[in-house]
Amino acid sequence: MSLTSVPNLLTLSRILVIPVVVATFYVPGDYARWFCCALFAAAGFTDWLDGHVARRWEQQSELGRFLDPIADKLLVSATLFMLTAFGRLSTQALLPALVILCREILVSGLREYLAGLRVGMPVSRLAKWKTAIQMVAIGVLIVGDAGWRVLPVVAIGETLLWLAALLTLVTGYDYLRAGLSHIVRPPAARQAKPQQLA
Repeated sequence: MSLTSVPNLLTLSRILVIPVVVATFYVPGDYARWFCCALFAAAGFTDWLDGHVARRWEQQSELGRFLDPIADKLLVSATLFMLTAFGRLSTQALLPALVILCREILVSGLREYLAGLRVGMPVSRLAKWKTAIQMVAIGVLIVGDAGWRVLPVVAIGETLLWLAALLTLVTGYDYLRAGLSHIVRPPAARQAKPQQLA
């Protein structure tokens, strides 16, 4: 499948928007925060849209399967790093952010290893919920103090981040447990037949 197919272009747009998202942190004022949130939300929407278009138009590809999780992890990691660097995360919120980042690294490494064994690791429904909550939490935290004064915007964002971190631990454990069953299997058994993780 071509790099210029619609699903792949949507995925690439998620990567290309990262420098712009990062740049908005250096622009003072509330409008910059809202603009950054809008960019992040649009990028998050493409995470759903590229998969939907790929399935609907039968344009699924190995390139797309490779780029999609990388784009997600780059976007989330870069934004969490900038929130931390600019002091928009409280000390208590650093822990769930760290849990999320560590899980992303763990799952990425696991996926890469299992790909060499020709074992697929599809995204579970719970992991999709985790991603949705995580994206909403980060979007809310981007707005932060620029949000509506009648709502504890930062507290809401950090609460959602904790919830995402909890789901991160659950889904990360599920992936690790399923992956280890293939890792510890004898070499002959690994090569017997390609499998898909449930």
